[in-house]
Amino acid sequence: MNQQLLMIEDDARLAHMVCEYLGQSGYTVAHAGDGQSGLTALQNKPPHLVILDLMLPDMDGLEVCRRIRALPGALAATPVLMLTAKGDPMDRIIGLEMGADDYLPKPFEPRELLARIRAVLRRHVEGAQPVASSVLRFGSLEIDRDARVVSVSGQPCELTSYQFDLLVALAERAGRVLTRDQIMEAVRGRELDAFDRSIDVHMGRIRAAIEMDAKDPKRILTVRGVGYVFARQQD
Repeated sequence: MNQQLLMIEDDARLAHMVCEYLGQSGYTVAHAGDGQSGLTALQNKPPHLVILDLMLPDMDGLEVCRRIRALPGALAATPVLMLTAKGDPMDRIIGLEMGADDYLPKPFEPRELLARIRAVLRRHVEGAQPVASSVLRFGSLEIDRDARVVSVSGQPCELTSYQFDLLVALAERAGRVLTRDQIMEAVRGRELDAFDRSIDVHMGRIRAAIEMDAKDPKRILTVRGVGYVFARQQD
């Protein structure tokens, strides 16, 4: 199958070289020169993988990656390989925390880029699992997205509609650290408070409903200075 890639890169010369090289390797590569046009292209024709430059003229690659991870459905899971001219290891750490699947510093060998693309796509395919039902299960916790019911060990949990949406947003992205902005974007369409602390209040109430001990949570964990993560392994 011919796999579609999207390269978001403002260096037209580099983008042309990469697109030509990857085209010879069997990929079809679309190119966007800035973050906003890249996000538009991604939604109009979803690619199998995004090659994303960190330094863009309208917004940085971290912001583009954050917006991709806040998109609905399968778009949010689009693999992202981030490119950067920066050598600071902290940039790599932040990029991975924001949801990038891999990270390649410039300058790079085209063959290494190709190898990393293949590795990321292989991991993505191996990790993909068909959705068997509307129910998300994590140990004794069950979240029925269609019925909008949450239960622990068969006992229903009392959550408001908004809290249910917040819980689903986290659970569907289990294992991924989400900022408060990402969480709010994931439930966009609802009337949201503008203050970060409103999210914290709701998370406290969700924990009280689904955790064995809300003061020592095992399901919804706080990542200090960043946001929250829904733990994959529970019970």
